Amino acid sequence: MDYGKFKYAQNKKEQKAKAHRHDTQLKGVTIRTPKIGDHDLMIKINRARDFLSRGDRVQFVMRFRGRELAHIDEGRSIFEKIKKELAEVAKVDQNYRFEGRRLSMTLAPMAQSH
Repeated sequence: MDYGKFKYAQNKKEQKAKAHRHDTQLKGVTIRTPKIGDHDLMIKINRARDFLSRGDRVQFVMRFRGRELAHIDEGRSIFEKIKKELAEVAKVDQNYRFEGRRLSMTLAPMAQSH
């Protein structure tokens, strides 16, 4: 077999494999206030569901401003609701934790069984 032809075929195979590969990214979903409405929260959850279905990790961040800092428990309950809604498509990569004025949590997609 011609070595040049072999190298060409090998290169084409590698290019095809590279084109079909998906690099996972960390996508961010920001919730600006713990007083978010149910419908608005479901929109954010559905956006995260799309990211997770593509194989990306999702980080939820909730910001607290002023008097909202006295109600961190509301933020935690919202994050619990998010975890419950996305339980069938995601697992918790990093549970929610408080950093300064931000509450953040990272979810990873479930292992795909192909």
